[in-house]
Amino acid sequence: MAEKHYKIGEFATLVGLSTYTLRYYEEQGLIKPQRDAAGLRYYTLEDVKWVGFILHLKGKGMRITELQNYVELRAQGDPTIEARKALLQQVKARAEAEVAELQANLVIMGRKIDWYDGKLDQSIGQLESFETYLQRFES
Repeated sequence: MAEKHYKIGEFATLVGLSTYTLRYYEEQGLIKPQRDAAGLRYYTLEDVKWVGFILHLKGKGMRITELQNYVELRAQGDPTIEARKALLQQVKARAEAEVAELQANLVIMGRKIDWYDGKLDQSIGQLESFETYLQRFES
């Protein structure tokens, strides 16, 4: 049984991307569609899985240059496993730092909401600034 081939429009729908984005990813070397006898692009279910993985990495904060590097390393095979692992660890560390920053920002936002609640229910004096209120939580 022959493997199913998807034209770019069908493939775009399958992976949830625009044809423009697929062409951009191709230009950047992230995907490599096959070509039929007429030179038209086509994709397979393996390409669906690959684009899903690329989107997963992108969603985790991997930059386009890092994606390109990863794709190049992957194409070189198992001798590059250490380099790929190091790249993923770098992206993971950056994502963890971003999460920590978001968590810190959420704490401040929560404090600001509490400060407003205190102003509304008058448990915080009219003259107490937010900066002064924050000093209550410093240790």
